[in-house]
Amino acid sequence: MSKVVSFHSAVSAITIPVDAIWPLDDVLALFDLPFNDLMFRAQEAHRAHYPEGDVELATLISIKTGGCEEDCGYCSQSAHHETDVKATKILPLESVLDAAREAKANGATRFCMGASGRSPKDRDMEKYEDIVRGVKSLGLETCATLGMLEDGQADRLKNAGLDFYNHNLDTSPDFYDNVISTRLYQDRLDTLGRVRKAGLKICCGGIIGMGESRQQRAGLIAQLANLNPYPESVPINHLVPVEGTPLFGVEPLDPLEFVRTIAVARITMPKARVRLSAGRQNLADSVQALCFLAGANSIFYGEKLLTTDNSEAESDRALLAKLGLRPREIPVAPPTCADA
Repeated sequence: MSKVVSFHSAVSAITIPVDAIWPLDDVLALFDLPFNDLMFRAQEAHRAHYPEGDVELATLISIKTGGCEEDCGYCSQSAHHETDVKATKILPLESVLDAAREAKANGATRFCMGASGRSPKDRDMEKYEDIVRGVKSLGLETCATLGMLEDGQADRLKNAGLDFYNHNLDTSPDFYDNVISTRLYQDRLDTLGRVRKAGLKICCGGIIGMGESRQQRAGLIAQLANLNPYPESVPINHLVPVEGTPLFGVEPLDPLEFVRTIAVARITMPKARVRLSAGRQNLADSVQALCFLAGANSIFYGEKLLTTDNSEAESDRALLAKLGLRPREIPVAPPTCADA
């Protein structure tokens, strides 16, 4: 029996327009396909847009941990929950750069930085900008997740050299108030709008296995696929139940349902990097192999994802080698006249 806690928040009425590219019924029909047919369609979409078949390696670091004002039911960093996570201040710049250098040496091409909190405080923005500039100077793609952004903050991050901003929708609108009460669904969409307006690329996905139904999983994918344009990067997280959070003890999701979600994300957002994110360490190699077959072509790579464990880099490399998958490389920019 699911132990999902309902917060009963007043979520804004958000519906998918009838003229949407991916109506909810069409997305749900994909989920309902026979497994082999679904995988075939996902492979068709994947090969059409990623003929090289490479896998992006991204590393995530928590640059500010714990003490978050939000009450997200899955999160160990919420101040509302009794967990072992302790609040910390923003990491020193050099500590972040050391981690970025190590990530690059291990083959990562994108470096993602997460800071807990409802939104970045104005007094901290300069520190975040310095961190982005420093990581960008190492030749890595940069991604940050700092919570909701106010007007002007996305522009500042863009000017500092940020490539991607991560802000997940988490789940479908009709399941959202079972998970979060301190932030509306529309708040998330508003932040994504500011990010797009600033010219940043979007990293946006959700968490699977929080007690939602298949129709609600389809609702999440439909929301993502109908963003205009849809995200360039789509992280699909498998819930990691953390003791002390409201979602601890939720009934585990069937692994093949997770694979189905990856496949539907690939079909509906064919040009996106679909990333295996949190919870991957709980999936057997065989299930991860099916996820790659379903169209996943990005993974979080390293020992830690914010506050949860992740597959270690050595085992990740071994799995990719076993499957014959090649890590993505950042294209080398051609020399400019000044370099000649």
